[in-house]
Amino acid sequence: MFAWWGRAVVRLRWLILLAAAAVLVLGATWGGGVFNDLISGGFDDPSSPSSKAHAQINAELGRQDTDIIALYTGDSLEAPVHDVMARVKDRPEVTSVVNGRVSTDGKSTYLAIQLRDGDENKKLDDFAAIEPLLGAAGVKSEIGGLIPFLEDANTQISEDITKAEIISLPILLVLLIFIFRGLVAAATPLLVGILAVLGAFITVRALAQVTDVSVFAINIITMLGLGMAIDYSLFIVSRFREELALGKTPAEAIAVTIATAGRTVMVSGLTVAVALASLLVFPMAFLKSMAWGGMSAVLVAMIAALTVLPALLVVLGKRINALSIKARPKRGEGGWAKLAHSVMRRPVLYAVGVTVLLLALAVPFLRIEFGGFDERVLPKDTESRVVSERINTGFPGGGTSPIMVLSSNASALEAGIKGLPNVTATQVVQDKLIVVNYPGEPTSELARDLVRDIRQLPGEHLVGGRSAADVDQLDAFTERLPWMLLLIAVSTFVLLFLAFGSVVLPLKAIVMNIISIGASFGVVVWVFQDGHFADFLGFTVTGFLEPANLVLMLAILFGLATDYEVFLLSRVREEWDQTGDNNTAVAHGLQRTGGIITAAALLLIIVIGGFATGGTATIKLLGVGTVVAVAVDAALVRTLLVPATMRLLGRWNWWAPGPLAKLYRRYGIRES
Repeated sequence: MFAWWGRAVVRLRWLILLAAAAVLVLGATWGGGVFNDLISGGFDDPSSPSSKAHAQINAELGRQDTDIIALYTGDSLEAPVHDVMARVKDRPEVTSVVNGRVSTDGKSTYLAIQLRDGDENKKLDDFAAIEPLLGAAGVKSEIGGLIPFLEDANTQISEDITKAEIISLPILLVLLIFIFRGLVAAATPLLVGILAVLGAFITVRALAQVTDVSVFAINIITMLGLGMAIDYSLFIVSRFREELALGKTPAEAIAVTIATAGRTVMVSGLTVAVALASLLVFPMAFLKSMAWGGMSAVLVAMIAALTVLPALLVVLGKRINALSIKARPKRGEGGWAKLAHSVMRRPVLYAVGVTVLLLALAVPFLRIEFGGFDERVLPKDTESRVVSERINTGFPGGGTSPIMVLSSNASALEAGIKGLPNVTATQVVQDKLIVVNYPGEPTSELARDLVRDIRQLPGEHLVGGRSAADVDQLDAFTERLPWMLLLIAVSTFVLLFLAFGSVVLPLKAIVMNIISIGASFGVVVWVFQDGHFADFLGFTVTGFLEPANLVLMLAILFGLATDYEVFLLSRVREEWDQTGDNNTAVAHGLQRTGGIITAAALLLIIVIGGFATGGTATIKLLGVGTVVAVAVDAALVRTLLVPATMRLLGRWNWWAPGPLAKLYRRYGIRES
């Protein structure tokens, strides 16, 4: 199958390159418009009790949401604030304007502004239209609320991505030249990466025509598109050069490369895509968007590495080594050969030592606390965050994200709510809606406990609001996470079995992935929940982690860990098929792929590491967590722990029951 495809690529090389050029043009034009079709939110479960409460409140009483909070501070507030109300109340973008409470020090007040109905993109446009009108003469004016927060978040994320690119790209380009050992070879992953990103833009924009896709999908497209392109290009180019060095023609070298490294790339791409597909079990549009964006980037990178890159290599031939800066060491030479032999001699020492270290790193994960995200994910001086914090601490009754309770017997229910702990104020609106205020942040455990207490009160009532949405989100993660884990485990097992013909290796790979990811999650808890290095990294400690970020990390990291596992095992299996000697196969497999795996990991760390410098805490967490996971996996798990355990298992590495062995011989992803 794969050798046939290699020969087909040789015949169709110019047609493939022409098609790639067409994708580049389409991606840069139509695909580049994807930003106009993406939404800003998508964090809530549309089928949750809080979402149903929100829909029912809107249907029966009209919209109760506050979109914009305009906060004013000064000695004389009445006239300036009245002037602002007069300017905006008759604007077509505005549904209502309400003068809110006065702060406890009497120096501040705010306007609660509701925009007309529409999706988040429409509201952002309406906010941009009225924002110049919200400034009040003679007093300090600050703008916050949900829509300005989304605007600030979008702006900050764009700045973070730009900053990450400015920091990482120059370093990446230099490392590409040294790792690919030449200018010409170093350009190949950039071509595949551009194809992956632009191809994913095309796919995601097409999906956005039929379903909601979050703007955060762009982050994962950029990260995984370039990251996987580098991984796959490194593996393909290395094998192509190896075959050229053996005296093969470019056409012959491509046939062997596709039959070996190409097979590995396909298995890797499918396993990473399936890991990301597990995010589709969750109802939040944010996670579904990350799944679509990540899958698109990975699969396009895989297809480009199996078509466009081989076609280009055939055209280049031995010119792939042009402007070379370093000769490749011969087989059996260098540090990887020494490490391989060391692991083979002392497998127990390596296995026990690495396992103890990884478990020690994972210990902080045992005390993880979950909570919702709020304005504190943005830098401290961001205006929408400043407004939120001042409203929460400086005004009687707490913030502007109250708990909303809809009941046909609101008066009786209000009496029960007043008796609950931490209720600072209640108000009945239109005889059906109870507005409940509480102290502190809407993402706090206190607010979530209050939501649960209200839901436990007798009678039929719906509870909504930001804190209720957090409760429902946590419940959704608790309910759906086992299904996600099952999907990842089963799909990974099936794909690795079809690739390597063993039931032992897939099970061991899943265990190794869990240990590796557990270590990175432990570091994330230690840093972002406990607050170590908070000043150095520049984020605000909340004492909890947002579960959507960790679920996203789980899918990405499981896919990347399996990616490196496939790289290693594919070469080990090839050596096993040739020699039938387990120790020789493992040693030679590590010797031939150890450098590739660590080089790929280093380049991916550079790509992702730039995100750790951003101002958004969620992006920073994803960057730090992924960098730690990739470093741990490449430096300890794939190059030390996996070879050591394979040495200890011996021939059992390749065991499969008779019926499954027969199934592999017939349907396995391999060459005859």
